[in-house]
Amino acid sequence: MYYFCSLLNKKDEKDTIITIGYIGSQKATPILINGLLRLEYGGYDSAGISTIEKDSLYQAEDYLKQALQLEPANMRNALLFSNLGTVQRRVGKNNEALESYSLALNLTPYSITILLNRASLYLDMDYLDKAYVDYCNVIDLDPKNQEALQFRAYIYMRRRQYLDARNDYQNLLELVPNDKVARIGMAMANLKLQRYRESLEEFNRLIVDYPKDASLLKARAELEVEMNSMDLALLDLETAVKMTPDDAEIYVMCGNIYLAQGKNREAYVAFEKAIELGIPRPELQEQLKASKKK
Repeated sequence: MYYFCSLLNKKDEKDTIITIGYIGSQKATPILINGLLRLEYGGYDSAGISTIEKDSLYQAEDYLKQALQLEPANMRNALLFSNLGTVQRRVGKNNEALESYSLALNLTPYSITILLNRASLYLDMDYLDKAYVDYCNVIDLDPKNQEALQFRAYIYMRRRQYLDARNDYQNLLELVPNDKVARIGMAMANLKLQRYRESLEEFNRLIVDYPKDASLLKARAELEVEMNSMDLALLDLETAVKMTPDDAEIYVMCGNIYLAQGKNREAYVAFEKAIELGIPRPELQEQLKASKKK
């Protein structure tokens, strides 16, 4: 079995990476933990231990806890707490992982890597406010951190703070002009801000660049509905459904457009198809009732 531990030094402009590994017939975890405890790593921000087999993660967790008990007051324990949090997260112990990351940050409060790890876990657990604080702290330390900018923008979108989201996406695009996620985010933020022309221009470019991405056609259709271009929206959805025929959401979107156009029969057929593909009937009860009216 092979384990590795990577240490990232953020003191200078370039990351310094050290990998500790062991290959052999003995159990690797105690050897690596002992190596970590003996390693002089002053100034390193964080570390991660990865294993090939998930079962060994539980053993890794035990050894890390033992290592922490050896010298509980050692300032270098931030490394071990961070590793412990990563192991706990991988085995589904999210609350314990949060506690471990927080203990690591008590020792190294300006560690960008550990802040990002905790923010990501907060986001997975839908603790948006706590994730937001960590991402803000990262951006304060590193204004060009792409991960923090992207996910803070996502949080702003969830909060309906569309102008703030647009600003973060704009900053991200200045760093990575062709980043697909940032481009989509910018287009969606512009849509929500009713900057329809800018949104449409970006969606048009995205669809040229990614012609097989049905989600882009759906997003442009949403924009076209807002612009009252219903026929154009239906054309995009018809193209999208050819790419992803089992996408129930497309049929719901079509049904809503048909209702808006007064095409009740077509709307009813679209809603029934969506139900056939997995949308619960109660969710579409109102639309079905409306589509039966003459």
